[in-house]
Amino acid sequence: MGRGPGTLENSPRPGRRLWAHVVRRCLLVPFLVLAPLAAVAPRGDQRFNLYWHGGLFRDDPLRIITHTIATTETYLRLGNFRPLGRMTEKTLDLLVYIGMQQLHLPATVLLRLVTLGAAIAVTFAVVLLAESVLTRGRMFTTAPSVVALLLPYAVGAGFVAAGRNSTTTLFGGLYLSTTALVLLVAVAACRLARMRWWHAVFAVTAGGALAVYNEPAYFAVPLATAAVLLRNRFVLGQGARELLRSPGVRFAALLWAGFLPVFGTVRWVIRGYCADGGCYHGSDMVVDPDSLLVLPVRMLAWTPPMSWPAATERAGASWPWGILPVVALLVLAVLALRTLKISPEADRPAGRALAGLALTALVLLTFGALPAALSVEIHTYYPGPALWQQGWRDSAVTAPAGMLLVATLLAFAARTGRRSAGLVLAVLVLAATGTVAANRAYADAAAGWEASQLDNRIALALGAFERGRAGDARRCALLDEALRSQQDQPSKQQRYTDSLNTAAEDLAGVPFCRGNTP
Repeated sequence: MGRGPGTLENSPRPGRRLWAHVVRRCLLVPFLVLAPLAAVAPRGDQRFNLYWHGGLFRDDPLRIITHTIATTETYLRLGNFRPLGRMTEKTLDLLVYIGMQQLHLPATVLLRLVTLGAAIAVTFAVVLLAESVLTRGRMFTTAPSVVALLLPYAVGAGFVAAGRNSTTTLFGGLYLSTTALVLLVAVAACRLARMRWWHAVFAVTAGGALAVYNEPAYFAVPLATAAVLLRNRFVLGQGARELLRSPGVRFAALLWAGFLPVFGTVRWVIRGYCADGGCYHGSDMVVDPDSLLVLPVRMLAWTPPMSWPAATERAGASWPWGILPVVALLVLAVLALRTLKISPEADRPAGRALAGLALTALVLLTFGALPAALSVEIHTYYPGPALWQQGWRDSAVTAPAGMLLVATLLAFAARTGRRSAGLVLAVLVLAATGTVAANRAYADAAAGWEASQLDNRIALALGAFERGRAGDARRCALLDEALRSQQDQPSKQQRYTDSLNTAAEDLAGVPFCRGNTP
């Protein structure tokens, strides 16, 4: 059986009430965990892209498509091909820019709101994946499982600002939304009850699109395949012949049919460009014995206690303490007590169904860690403890996948009664509170970095654009400071100048720094 005795087959109202409870936790827990990062300045390419993309596309958003297509060959020669992912990135940057222009707020705050929205989307998507695997019939018509009650707390605890390259702090909107997409493709495959011709067209098209989205999006195809096979075997109890003929398996096969030709062609073209080196270092992959050692490490690096040191490396020993963590603990405790109160009404999946879900999470966790295990950048710049602690682009996948695995195992352990369920919730609440404290410590450290202070002042200058001489003088001083900070990197000096001028011309019809220009 895929559902246990807690199923409310004839009680749709309690089912809807419990689903409303889950939805509220999916909103509130990520908000609490990410609130300390609300004013952390953008870094890396986002410092430039927010203003560059916003100024270019605000009056003509459809130009995002033509602009991306026009630069396709350039990126192919650099060793990556992510046109749909780049369109998504530019769209998110445009959303931040429009918010800045309309609300006169710094882009910093709006950037973090976009990351929060993507984190909420991931939390919902993880819950939907769990229920799509565990539920035998139609979803939402009965009470959610106990796994769904635990997941908002578990996934929220994984949103750690684990260093400057963590997706919680860098390109979070892009990579977290990509993870949500990966999970939702698996949900679609699991919930397909009957294959029609338009489903086949969609599957082939979606497979091809995933091959040109970005690297994390590739995992959607193997995850959908694994999720369908495991659900059909462990939850529905299908035999080999019935399993292979199921609509979900055929849907997954058509995903592969669309994905592999496009993926293979793109990799072949990139291999021709990059065979002699010289391509983008962040896309370089290597298969060697070290990869086998790095893979299990990165499969564990998402664990909140493991990743907290990367967020708190510049903080003192007192980083777990403070008003914000205490407030977060109280709020999370109140939310968890309510969850504990209604948990007897939740569905209790059978052990076999939970095993299928745990294996699904393990598949996603393995594939999520694979790019880091093969990455030349990780092998070069993440020595020793950094491999265990520092986040990277894989974190957007491994943290939700790992927390899904943890929540599933904890749900299995908590099947014995209310007391064990309370202990499980207490552990998750403490983990989420620790992440709040770690994120607060990271934000405190980031606020003291000269580069962050400069980029925050630039964001303020553009958010509240002053058109007079005094405002121009302040902006010229900011631009001079930015150019001095990059004096050994002419390309970044040029990007600062171009991106800020593009935004200022769009906002006010003048360069960012007019100087002595009349």
